[in-house]
Amino acid sequence: MAEERRTRAGKAKPATARRAAPARGPEHAAKAACKSLEGLISHPAEGVSAVRHSDDGWCVVVDVLEVPRIPDTTSLLASYEVKLDRVGELLEYRRVRRYRRGSADE
Repeated sequence: MAEERRTRAGKAKPATARRAAPARGPEHAAKAACKSLEGLISHPAEGVSAVRHSDDGWCVVVDVLEVPRIPDTTSLLASYEVKLDRVGELLEYRRVRRYRRGSADE
């Protein structure tokens, strides 16, 4: 199969130049952090409350349901700070806060 294809202007482009590189932005970091953390601590991620780019990768704060209770407003959640390298591999994590779902931020 040919390695080049013609564009609308008639110029040939290599097949690799047409493919966009996979996005490695904040969305990718958030998804990677949730997936990695869920696999390690066996608790479901509720969401992401912060994503920050750092010199060596990403720092993501993931909110996790640790103790489900009835009523739901009394469930215990925790915020974990997850550090990822530039391609989304887990470097480290730590729990930074534990709180009741119904409590307001202080």
